[in-house]
Amino acid sequence: MIAHDRRGIAEEAARIICVEHLIDYGLAKRKAVQRLGLPPGTPLPDNAAVQDAVVEYQRLFGGDAYRRQLARMRATAVAALRLFARHSPRLVGATISGAITPAHRVQLHVFCDAVEEIDVELIDRGVAFEQGERRYCYPHGGEQRVPLLRLEFGGIGVDVAVFPVDEIRRAPINPFDGRPYRRIDLAEAERLAGP
Repeated sequence: MIAHDRRGIAEEAARIICVEHLIDYGLAKRKAVQRLGLPPGTPLPDNAAVQDAVVEYQRLFGGDAYRRQLARMRATAVAALRLFARHSPRLVGATISGAITPAHRVQLHVFCDAVEEIDVELIDRGVAFEQGERRYCYPHGGEQRVPLLRLEFGGIGVDVAVFPVDEIRRAPINPFDGRPYRRIDLAEAERLAGP
């Protein structure tokens, strides 16, 4: 019964994510429990199960709009990877898995010891951006805040997390599956984006 409940929660959370354009899996799972009329404290599925359910939901119900959005995001990712080529950029997140909605943004990790260097490059190219930061967790309990640059490419949002150069071989934990982020380079992103 518990496995059935978890699967049902994952499927309802995926539907909520796709229909309501949420990116917060925890909130979607809590809403799913409520909407399914399950008691508080019901065991929840992990984020990986919800992510798989999002991909399946979009495959079944997303239609052409989903396929176009995913293609646009993957093409944008390739363009962004090229823009940041000097900083060993890597694509991460939902653009790789396909677990996207219109609320999702392309996520990049780049590597540079002075974020100001990237700021100047963007200003010189006339690329508007906003600055912020993002917190990442690591295996063995470590935590790090890194600069985050938010920009737009043809209507698609791109978040660029700037890690120190020596962090290229030490990926933080992906909150969706609890494993180190899968980071793909330009060549792999080009293959993913297709012709």
